[in-house]
Amino acid sequence: MSSNHHDHHDDHGHAHEPSSGPLAWVRGLLRPHSHDAADSVDAQLESSARGIWALKISLLGLLATAAFQVVIVLISGSVALLADTIHNFSDALTAVPLWIAFILGRRAATSRYTFGYGRAEDLAGVFIVLMIAASAGLAGFESVQRLLDPRPIANVGWVIVAAIVGFAGNEAVAIFRIRIGNEIGSAALVADGYHARADGFTSLAVLFGAIGVLAGFPLADPLVGLGITVAILFVLRDAGIQMWHRLMDAADPDVVQGLVREAAMVEGVQQVDDLRLRWLGHRLEADMRIVVDEDLPTRDSHRLAEEVRHRLFHAQPKLASIIVHVDPCGHSGDDLHGGTAHHRGASARTG
Repeated sequence: MSSNHHDHHDDHGHAHEPSSGPLAWVRGLLRPHSHDAADSVDAQLESSARGIWALKISLLGLLATAAFQVVIVLISGSVALLADTIHNFSDALTAVPLWIAFILGRRAATSRYTFGYGRAEDLAGVFIVLMIAASAGLAGFESVQRLLDPRPIANVGWVIVAAIVGFAGNEAVAIFRIRIGNEIGSAALVADGYHARADGFTSLAVLFGAIGVLAGFPLADPLVGLGITVAILFVLRDAGIQMWHRLMDAADPDVVQGLVREAAMVEGVQQVDDLRLRWLGHRLEADMRIVVDEDLPTRDSHRLAEEVRHRLFHAQPKLASIIVHVDPCGHSGDDLHGGTAHHRGASARTG
């Protein structure tokens, strides 16, 4: 038998402030949602709202940083700063598909999309990886062009200022995105945060290139541009691995083992045979098999399954859905899965 599928949330009904107009937009920018302490909040909708809020703030921060750098690129001609600015704009634009994905993820499951739309968030992560790859290619091309056709850099002092601003802006956005991404369990938002952090360090590289120009080494600027390209490629590798893990339903083995231990501690659970864990956007879903005394009444077996689910919800706050399948212990010697034995070729799991 299996316990009923149940999402980990509570219904809530409360009045909201006006949802349209300039004042509402500003309120949504500064805080995604307002609840009294007594309100019962749907955890998944709230986490999506926090993700959208983080994207609003970080998008404005990165656009402001990149816009400032564009002005300095125009008056200086620095290819290293151009490469960094391109990366800043690409990092800012990755907020758009993530924003759309968070909104889609809040939609209810349908008869066609029975698991809901959470996977849209992971697809947005793939788009982020492609954007990183495109920015690396463009930055590398511009740097090689400048090596082949060197041009003087004007207003080096302003280039230094722009590099410092670029680092500060990107690092602030990185800290913010990573913190919120970890809070809500969004791998795409965390990856985008590390993307911003790497871009901040490339801004420091622009600083070193400008200093090199001041020291009488003009090729330092395009060489640093190539260095930025290499840095972006490292970001591409790390982001690609992270999104591959999500798309392939990879889970942290330590988390899996921890949940198995928690389930085994429930009195009456003789064994935990299997646990499957996966992320669906920023929703963590689990599918578990436990072994209980086969002589237990259906009511008691179901109660044990519910106790396991309740314990796991508390052990892992990011869990949104848990299905527990109950297997009989088989002390009678009967093969209770014999009827489906010939269907097990593709999987060792039963039930």
